[in-house]
Amino acid sequence: MGAQWKAKGKAQAADARGKLFGRLAKDLMMAARNGADPNANARLRMVLEQARKVSMPKDTVDRAIKKGAGLTGEAVNFDRVMYEGFGPHRVPVMIECLTDNVNRTASDMRVIFRKGQQGTSGSVSWDFDHVGMIEAEPTSKDADPEMAAIEAGAQDLEPGDEGSTLFITDPADLDLVSRALPAQGFNVLSAKLGYKPKNPIDPASLGAEAMSEVEEFLATVDECDDVQNVFVGLAG
Repeated sequence: MGAQWKAKGKAQAADARGKLFGRLAKDLMMAARNGADPNANARLRMVLEQARKVSMPKDTVDRAIKKGAGLTGEAVNFDRVMYEGFGPHRVPVMIECLTDNVNRTASDMRVIFRKGQQGTSGSVSWDFDHVGMIEAEPTSKDADPEMAAIEAGAQDLEPGDEGSTLFITDPADLDLVSRALPAQGFNVLSAKLGYKPKNPIDPASLGAEAMSEVEEFLATVDECDDVQNVFVGLAG
C-alpha cells in the first residue's frame, strides 16, 4: 500500500531519512494552510504525530508550519497531483505528488513510466479504495487489535510491520479513530489518507526476477523529489 521496500546500508538509510523529512515538511506546510494550531486543525495534528515518531527536528517542523500558515511572508504554492498506471509486469501503482511545477513533474513521470505504462485518470484508481490508514502498536500484551478496531470505529485491520497493526478507516473517520485507539491499548505510529488495493498481486506469483524489476521501478519513483506517497497493488 505504500513504498514496499527498505533502504539498505547507512548511506541509503540517511538519504531515505532526508527524503522523509522533506516530504513531511511539505505535508506540514499544506496542512498549516488551514491554521497553525494543531488543536483546531486535525490534518496538522496527524502530520505532527508522524513527524514526532521519526524524530524530525523541531526547528524544521516549526519553520514548515509557519511557512504554510503564511507567518513568514513566503508563498507556499504546491499542487497535489495523482498519477496512475502500471509498473513492470502490470503491477498497478498510484503516485501522489506535491509539486511547485506541474509541467516538470509530468515530464518526470513520463520518463519513469517508460518502464511501465502510464494511465489516464481513473485507469487504475477504480481498483483501489480511498481509506484512512493508521499504523499502531500495542502498549501491553493484553491489547486486542480486533476489539480495538471495533471500539475505536475502524472498518478493518491487518498485520503491520514488527508487531504493529494497520487499522483501516473511512477517510472521514481517520482523526476520530486515531484519537480513540490509545484508550484501547494502542500507540499510534502514523495516520494518513491513502489507497488500498482491492485485488493485490501476490509477489510470489511474479517470481524473483520480475519482482526485482518491480522494486527497481518503485525505487526510481521514490527518487523523484516531487513524489509524496506511492500506493502499490501488491499484497503484503
